[in-house]
Amino acid sequence: MADALQVLITDRAWPDSHVERDILANVGAEVIEADDSQESTLVELAANADAIATCWAQVTTAVIEASPKCQIIARFGIGLDNIAIDTATERGIPVTYVPDYCVPEVSDHTVALLLTALRKTAFFHQQTKSGHYALSEGPPLRRLAGQRLGLIGLGRIGQAVVPKARALGFEVVAHTPSANDHGTGCPMLSLDELLSTSDAVSLHLPLTDDNHQMLNANALALMPDHAVVINTSRGGLVDHAAVWDALRNDRLGGLALDVFDPEPPDLSDPLFADHRVIATPHAAFLSRESLHELRSRTARQVADVLVGRLPEHVVNPAVCQHLRPGTPSGPGVGRPQ
Repeated sequence: MADALQVLITDRAWPDSHVERDILANVGAEVIEADDSQESTLVELAANADAIATCWAQVTTAVIEASPKCQIIARFGIGLDNIAIDTATERGIPVTYVPDYCVPEVSDHTVALLLTALRKTAFFHQQTKSGHYALSEGPPLRRLAGQRLGLIGLGRIGQAVVPKARALGFEVVAHTPSANDHGTGCPMLSLDELLSTSDAVSLHLPLTDDNHQMLNANALALMPDHAVVINTSRGGLVDHAAVWDALRNDRLGGLALDVFDPEPPDLSDPLFADHRVIATPHAAFLSRESLHELRSRTARQVADVLVGRLPEHVVNPAVCQHLRPGTPSGPGVGRPQ
């Protein structure tokens, strides 16, 4: 009897792997889970892996090169900055992701953070829970309608934010390198103009070498002193030291983060003690529905490749010539926009 195929799950943000195990068992594959996501651990386990599925762990060049049997690397998520895609492509290994699974959740969470940052509900809640029922102790508030929300990046999530913010009366503008409004009707501004004229700035773009810490001291210096920043994309987009300096010197009105660099962050950092800072633990993607969709679709991507079928959402489709067209779990190939 042939040995079972092995699928290495490097890490997960859910209690167990029963969804993945059930789906992969249908193609004769068993799940092997890493005890930790250190590179040395993953290198050891990858040696016998026929596939790798990863959430946030770094699937480095060393991990990929240690996995001679690997047929697919599948990301539980949207961003791909934790996978050495060039190495995978050189090795002829397809890389997949799930770019559209949590669009409603992340766009909802973005708007929730936006409202909390501008209406100061977290501040008032903490004050009240601490026994201080005093409206006069709160910061000044402004009407939401008529304020400008600037979106940096206008992919699926950014596009979903647009109608939700407009329903609250925000004027929504955006910036992308392509200046494509994707049918949203958003005025497309230069980055400098967006930063200098927006009451709130929300980040919606993948992390790359070119935009690492794009929200730095120079960018923050362009923003109005009352403006707030929302980040539900990637922690590395924000220079936290520069943001803390701006807050300390009253050159920024507030900060709402769901992502950090590193993760988890050091919560003893004075940044997190400031009442103008709202932090949630990378929770924007999460709902019962989105989590089941993410897990099942990722597992099906792996199962598809293990039986020689083309999966959905392949980042490097040129390496898939050996896979037969079929009916994968969803359409789409190519890098995220």
